Amino acid sequence: MAAEAEAEGAIWHPSPNFGARRHGGAPSLVVLHYTAMMRAAAALERLCAAEPPEGLGPVSAHYLISERGQVWQMVREADRAWHAGAGNWGGCEDVNSHSIGIELANDGTAPFAEPQMTALEALLPGIMARWRIGPKAVIGHSDMAPGRKIDPGPRFDWRRLARRGLALWPDDGHAETGAGAFAEDLATIGYRPPEGAPEELLVHAFRLRFRPWGRGPLCEADRRAARSVARQAASGTP
Repeated sequence: MAAEAEAEGAIWHPSPNFGARRHGGAPSLVVLHYTAMMRAAAALERLCAAEPPEGLGPVSAHYLISERGQVWQMVREADRAWHAGAGNWGGCEDVNSHSIGIELANDGTAPFAEPQMTALEALLPGIMARWRIGPKAVIGHSDMAPGRKIDPGPRFDWRRLARRGLALWPDDGHAETGAGAFAEDLATIGYRPPEGAPEELLVHAFRLRFRPWGRGPLCEADRRAARSVARQAASGTP
């Protein structure tokens, strides 16, 4: 076990909750979460608890970032942390074995603090460079588990990350036409909803990430935004 953090400025705070990546897996995704807890210290304790509270299973993540921008590393990047659970992204069903998990201290109702976003922007490039992860593979928990998870939620600033080349975001204006191809475009982006999932679930998952202000049934603005992101995902460039 490494005795120090791999990310500059991070505090090494090891969690016992980890294992070997399965199927020869290596990190090819970054999954962002919010902790849904009031304080970073409480989240750190939970992510490192060998004996979790009654009725809950052990969990962990590779990194935790506080509201003030402090970064802790709990699991080596080469190891499998327990942060994603059941889900699918781009056909990958064991997301834990193929991802780096980053928890952001946030209760799910508040904006993400500036120091926290700055720390995330400093952390991501190193991870992405070490594992050759492109911006299309930086996703939210809600992306890989639609209908089950909603984090990091509608208050997270994905556009800000995209401007720094750290995630995808629809082109300004969404000039492309995408009528009739919404499900296909979401599959190109990476979404794999449960079999038989209604269209409303797809719309909700997509809007949580790319159009959190959207309301009502699927509309042309959703289709255009999805086509814009799908083109970027297919080309491999933001």
